[in-house]
Amino acid sequence: MNSQTRADQIKVKLDELLGAVLSSRRTATEPARKLSALGQEQQEFALHWAGVISKSNSEMAYQFVEHVCDAFRLMDAEGVKKWIIEAMDVYDRQGLYPGSASLRDVEAYAEKLSQKRFSVPFEDVVGILNKYVKGVSGRDLDIQSDVQAWTDTETIYLPPAIKRFDSEQLNFQLYKATGAFLLAQTRYGTFRVDQNTGVPIVCNAISKYPDPARALRIFESVERIRLLNRMKIELPGLVRQMDRLHKTASDDESEPDSLSGLLEAVKREDSDVTDSIRVTEEIYRRNAELPDSTCYQGMVDLEKVRLVTRKRVEKERESFRSDLAMLAESLTEPTRDGEGEQRQVKVSFVSDDDDAGECELMLTLDGEPILPPDHMAQTAKSILQDFGEIPQEYLVPAGDSRYRKDRQGEEDLSETEKNDSGGVLYYDEWDYRRRHYRKNWCELKELDMHPSSENAVETILNKYSHLIRDIRKSFEALRGDNKMLRRQTNGDDIDIDAIVESFADVHEGNEMTDRLFIKSGRLERNLAVVFMVDVSGSTKGWINDAERESLVLLSEALQTLGDRYAIYGFSGMTRKRCELYRIKTFDEPYDSTVKARIAGIKPQDYTRMGVIIRHLTRKLMEVDARTRVLITISDGKPDDYDGYRGEYGIEDTRQALMEAKHAGIHPFCITIDSQAHDYLPHMYGHVNYTVVSDVRGLPLKVSDIYRKLTT
Repeated sequence: MNSQTRADQIKVKLDELLGAVLSSRRTATEPARKLSALGQEQQEFALHWAGVISKSNSEMAYQFVEHVCDAFRLMDAEGVKKWIIEAMDVYDRQGLYPGSASLRDVEAYAEKLSQKRFSVPFEDVVGILNKYVKGVSGRDLDIQSDVQAWTDTETIYLPPAIKRFDSEQLNFQLYKATGAFLLAQTRYGTFRVDQNTGVPIVCNAISKYPDPARALRIFESVERIRLLNRMKIELPGLVRQMDRLHKTASDDESEPDSLSGLLEAVKREDSDVTDSIRVTEEIYRRNAELPDSTCYQGMVDLEKVRLVTRKRVEKERESFRSDLAMLAESLTEPTRDGEGEQRQVKVSFVSDDDDAGECELMLTLDGEPILPPDHMAQTAKSILQDFGEIPQEYLVPAGDSRYRKDRQGEEDLSETEKNDSGGVLYYDEWDYRRRHYRKNWCELKELDMHPSSENAVETILNKYSHLIRDIRKSFEALRGDNKMLRRQTNGDDIDIDAIVESFADVHEGNEMTDRLFIKSGRLERNLAVVFMVDVSGSTKGWINDAERESLVLLSEALQTLGDRYAIYGFSGMTRKRCELYRIKTFDEPYDSTVKARIAGIKPQDYTRMGVIIRHLTRKLMEVDARTRVLITISDGKPDDYDGYRGEYGIEDTRQALMEAKHAGIHPFCITIDSQAHDYLPHMYGHVNYTVVSDVRGLPLKVSDIYRKLTT
């Protein structure tokens, strides 16, 4: 079929579709000729969409066939379809003229689509970068979005989108390269801190120049060369990728001749930031040409780095010394009778590597090496990144441990007075090896869970909105509705079953009961429930999110039911720092304050369970209720740094649970630990626990279990 014949056929089709427009002032000859030059598939595509658009407006359809050939020249079929949909959306919202303008501006749309197609948004990479950063960083860095790329040593800021290259893959690589380079600044000591001033060395050095802005630009270029040489040792593949990105983005790949020999000092494997500062000074003095900056380099904000670093240094010094004091105290063992003189514990630090990112710290107790707590080791790594070593003043334990001042006069109080005196509370702990309690062994303090200003609860409510209604309905069925109460002393009707049984009793010579009636009455629920939520360090991530979601769903449902309940989080480190976090007490309503505390639930330290169970048992016994339930939500077995893990912790927890049962409390455990069958039957009994195999199912499972437990 020749092109003229095809053009005639297309003209006939367009006459049918666009008759209302063509009859007035136009013909279909020119649009038909343009369409006939397209391929068969593109022609059918154009005619199909012309028909679809003409049902809404014939003028819009005419504008479409006028410009669709240009659209196919600039975009693929998928892009053309997006152009059509966006133009029709404009027509629906704004009318004919803006809609027609959208179709005519096909070149502008194609350019915008091209940029958008290759653009990589921050949301697409933040999850990947978070995993990478947490895997190699000595500090728990956060990643957020900002206009420019930079870091304040605690947060890495990346742009909201990158569209530097006409390739989605290259833009994605640029995001990773930028994040890795900013991480290298914190990891390899760009902001190394001066022990005398407590601020980064480079801040003091740059501030002395007559033109600090020029000096900072020189330092950034020199430091980039030093960092890349350090990164080559551990991440050669990534550095090669970064070099390729730089070459793609810049024509100039060489260093200026004027810098020949100067940069050798920062290319050594053992170079540090002081070498970069010396080279910066020399380049500044010579007024030499600068090396080109790179596409992944970002910027440096020394003032913000100074502020953040100063606060962190002060905080970590006090935290480290306090943890050291508590650790030394917790490792002190009593004499055989539990009341005698305590032996002196000496603690020192040893490092097997000079690199801040890889250094592993070991404590020594009377010459024997022991592993430090995870929290303390993480703080030590952060200190090493700041200083390159642990300053001597950090190795001196704080004069008083965190709770020491609360123990003054302890020996003059009775056990009841100690527990009621406020501040720190003291509880016994079961030592299964000695078959007796260690008196006043654990120090417990109640704290309010730090509230969060984030809208976490609203997010959860939106996520589970369709399920919350179902959960509420199932809980409504548990409320105390009117029921027929049998075997009553008076009532509206006779209880036939009771009459038959009473005749049998008389026949056997027993006294006849007077409970022979039925009456309508209400069975009231008389419950008090405490949710004991594990917020130890191991709950970080999905588990912590699932716990928050569980508590929100449960609290929303319990508003319908009206049961009395309280929520407490628990964690701590060693017997000297057992912490119970108030999220909701029995007397508090489920209001904005409680919701803010739920949103603020964050992972803490270890899982010393016995002391927490004993304290919550005491709280439950203070509530006037027919049924008292203690529900634990946890991700693993009892564990603490100072010897509580293993059999000792399991046996103490079991003993605390037995004490709770003897007091009339019903304990139950919900866990996601796949190994729980090895120890929970021994602790809770074979029917008083359940294992949730998938942490994502925890929120729904908790509500279902509660309903079954309290029915």
